Amino acid sequence: MFRSLQFLLIWAFLPDRTTSLEFKHHSTKNVKEFLHEINVKYRSITHLYNIGTSVTGIKLWVLAIGKYPKEHTVGIPDVKYIANIHGDEVVGRELLLHLIQHLLVMYGNDATITRLINSTRIHIMPSMNPDGYEITQHEERNCLYSKGRYNKREIDLNRNFPDVFENNTSPLQPETKAVMDWILNESFVLSISLHGGAVVASYPYDSNQKAKQSPSYSKCPDDDVFVYLAKNYSYSHTSMFSGDECEMTPNFPDGITNGANWYHFAGGMQDFNYIFGQCFELTVELSCCKNPPEELLKEFWEENQESLINFLKLVHLGIKGQVLNLDGTPIANATIEVEGRKNIIPFRTNKWGEYYRLLLPGTYTLNVTVPGIGSNITELQVYNNVEKFSALVFNFHFSVNVTEAPLVKNGIQPQYGTASGLQQDTMLLILIVISSALIY
Repeated sequence: MFRSLQFLLIWAFLPDRTTSLEFKHHSTKNVKEFLHEINVKYRSITHLYNIGTSVTGIKLWVLAIGKYPKEHTVGIPDVKYIANIHGDEVVGRELLLHLIQHLLVMYGNDATITRLINSTRIHIMPSMNPDGYEITQHEERNCLYSKGRYNKREIDLNRNFPDVFENNTSPLQPETKAVMDWILNESFVLSISLHGGAVVASYPYDSNQKAKQSPSYSKCPDDDVFVYLAKNYSYSHTSMFSGDECEMTPNFPDGITNGANWYHFAGGMQDFNYIFGQCFELTVELSCCKNPPEELLKEFWEENQESLINFLKLVHLGIKGQVLNLDGTPIANATIEVEGRKNIIPFRTNKWGEYYRLLLPGTYTLNVTVPGIGSNITELQVYNNVEKFSALVFNFHFSVNVTEAPLVKNGIQPQYGTASGLQQDTMLLILIVISSALIY
């Protein structure tokens, strides 16, 4: 509430630096025009790009916001917000447009947002399923269901990702492939996917490790961190924490739920982010009605504004650093393992030798391994440095003659123009089979 009042007071005295964004449903053309306009007006701290296209050829636009928006910078973590993966769940799409405007207008005028943008690279995709959105807009408004949930080929994109627990036979869609490549080529640490149809913050796993037993809690190695992330969102929200917002959904204690403990499904983006992309993603359900009248959009923004901003700060939890040779050159593909947290696929350093590991305050033993060289086992005390806008920084050093090799993030070859789509899909299938064999 205080931040909302502060925002209104500051807004009253700010020059008109961008077109005021209305609380209404914005068409695909409207979204594109808004993103291009705001990119031009805030060119020094924004970068507009697309990661691919939908089935019908609509570009999947992303606006990056940060002190160095065009490329990853060592030491600055990357966060992403995605909405509208289901085309008929429209609230998140509008909230992300308003979040973009809010962050940019407040940069230089609000200390927290200024420090946040200077210390974080924020990627915002208002719509992952623009084709589905357009279908929805041509149907009679319905709170519960629309054919626009699916993409143009009638595929549910949030059931379309590779899954290590179950064989996912859904044919890979261009929107899904684009997002997969994006996740594997960037160094995302934290993420939210915005949905509708309930009011709750959901966390991994969505897919059940004990197939056929649903619903049941499907616990991941970083369950404590995910519960903390989810509670941070729900308790920053004006009412989500109550857990009883919608008549047609269960009561959610603290306004959070383990995905599979609510209902189990395979092929979700949330699990893919965590298992394959070493990115902690929440699925946040924003509204009981998936496609509400635009008169309610302002209220949804006011309910979620604090949560959306506070969540960005949580990328600074835990530990970060580099794995380096004694001469300072980075070592890619070193594994980063935390004792007591056996990830299905170990976290690895990126091409800059960086690692980011979200952890709650406490004492942890890290085992850093450079393949063929050796390991460095170190005990570290982690504090809550979120308000300092930087995780604990700790670098590991090895004496190694590192020759150049292609970076493989969690066993999947990123697209750098060297492997065909078929080759990459084959490699991904092999990894999933191996991972599944290890689990069972």
